Amino acid sequence: MSDIIHLLPDFVANQIAAGEVIQRPASVLKELVENSIDAGATFIQIVIKDAGRTLVQIVDNGKGMSETDARMAFERHATSKIKDAGDLFSLKTMGFRGEALASIAAVAQVELRTRRLEDELGVLVEIAGTRVFKQEFVQCDSGTTFLIKNLFFNVPARRRFLKSDNVEKSHILTEFYRIVLVNPAVSFSFFDGEEEIFHLPSSNYKIRIESVFGKNSKKRWQQQLLTIETSTNLVSLHGYIGKPEYAQKSAVQYFFVNGRYMRHPYFHKAVLTAYNQMIQATESPNYFIYLDVDPQTIDVNIHPTKTEIKFENEQAIWSILSASIKESLGKFNIVPSIDFDQDGSIELPVDMVVENVRPPQTIFNPNFNPFTNPSSNNSSSNNSSFTSASSKRPILNWDTLYGDFEKRETVLPTTLPWQDEVNTIEIIDSAVQGQFLDANELLTDKIQFKNKYILCSINAGLLLIDQQKAHTRVLFDLYMHQICSRKSVSQQVLFPEVLVLQTHETLIFEQILDDLQLVGFEFELSCANTYSIKGIPSHFGSESVIELILGILEKAKINTDNVTLGIHEVISLSLSRASSIKSGKRLSIEEMDDLIVKLFACDNHSFTPDGKKIISIIEQDEIEKFFR
Repeated sequence: MSDIIHLLPDFVANQIAAGEVIQRPASVLKELVENSIDAGATFIQIVIKDAGRTLVQIVDNGKGMSETDARMAFERHATSKIKDAGDLFSLKTMGFRGEALASIAAVAQVELRTRRLEDELGVLVEIAGTRVFKQEFVQCDSGTTFLIKNLFFNVPARRRFLKSDNVEKSHILTEFYRIVLVNPAVSFSFFDGEEEIFHLPSSNYKIRIESVFGKNSKKRWQQQLLTIETSTNLVSLHGYIGKPEYAQKSAVQYFFVNGRYMRHPYFHKAVLTAYNQMIQATESPNYFIYLDVDPQTIDVNIHPTKTEIKFENEQAIWSILSASIKESLGKFNIVPSIDFDQDGSIELPVDMVVENVRPPQTIFNPNFNPFTNPSSNNSSSNNSSFTSASSKRPILNWDTLYGDFEKRETVLPTTLPWQDEVNTIEIIDSAVQGQFLDANELLTDKIQFKNKYILCSINAGLLLIDQQKAHTRVLFDLYMHQICSRKSVSQQVLFPEVLVLQTHETLIFEQILDDLQLVGFEFELSCANTYSIKGIPSHFGSESVIELILGILEKAKINTDNVTLGIHEVISLSLSRASSIKSGKRLSIEEMDDLIVKLFACDNHSFTPDGKKIISIIEQDEIEKFFR
């Protein structure tokens, strides 16, 4: 038998490696911009077309490359960042693997123009699918220019799995933010086609944050942020944290270590611990925290994206971080929030002596009755008797007048749009066959327990229904039906709320705008990235509309790579949770009947859309065991 193990061709190996390093156009931007920063660039221009599918262009004024380096840069594991394994423990550059350019060249058409400052001519290299088509001297500016064209042109399956333009732009902006926030000394210019989206001159950290996130915000970010700064032998940290009153569901949160963005759930927990009892459990604070540690105490060589980092002194840094944030929040709480401005106030003499102060005298007619003849009031003005029958106020019986009004109960939303006018018993009988239920008993014998559960007597024993989960299921099916049938009911708001989004959030919002309108929302574009909310779904509860939409946007962004749960389900589930009756609400008998009928009219009345149990049956035999 012949040997079966053999080496893969270079172009196949490069395509396999590219799948891990280059996942989408955002990955290309990240790798190339980080290379520009490592090259000492002070100005970087980024141009994308068709969300990076057609073109990703990076222009910098870094130190450039020689002819040999320009060609060697596309070889696998060719790098100028490290020389041996020991250098992995003292990394001071963004890249070091030597895989990025080789991976990009394996799945795209690449054009490189580069020139060192001391050279008269630059170098042009053209590569596509790992094959070099051209290498020659050209006239060009000092620095480096990369043009990445037709990404995944030779891997059609990967290209088909790219998301919509708005989603891919959102991923590109996410990587862009992670780079510009940690490099404020570098000037950036970002173009989407012919339109300049960002122009960020060299500045400090706080101004850079304001320039990125305060572009379309009504509240200045510099007023929202508190400074933190701590220096120890283990770690030096600085940055900014948001004031507690600015906490929100979709908070802006960034960790950086040694100039590199990272995700670290353990340190994130330290931040939340410092905010304990200051913000609601459903909200998170904004923060931008920069850590500087000895490179030998961290390991960034875990994943090609280099966003997962291991720390040698993780617990100690956790304590230092938490204490630093608590100190900053403590200083903020000590400073009075009221500015006692005395400009324009009246000056009172300190030595003023006030004598013979008398209260004002009033004159009134105690016998005046507005319900009698005016002449009788005049004639009785001289009568000092307080027992006159004309001076008594009539009995108005307000309690009787409004008694019935106060006893009225609010009713749950109207019947489901797909539910025909049929007999209630028939609806339940057809929905609960095989569950040992008697529809007549179900609609007659019931009580509400702890204002949370509905208890019904049935043939098999006792039926328990979670009222909030039941209503969530009912509303979910209602909203899904409105989306599928494209028939929604909207109620106009008297005072429209204003939704202000960041650029990357606007891209996702435009992606789901039609779906939001299908459930009853009405939006009007006020200005760039700003929308007025003119209408809301008819069954919407008392939740904050702005927070609900921001929560949907956050879930929609996570959902872009998840094909098992569509955006329609995300919107319907978020709305149904926000609009459902809450645990602790007292329901009348009519409301309980209405909810039960609508629940069993649903196709799946046993579980909520996210898989939580709605009903449970305690059989009669189990109940009798308690009394044996």
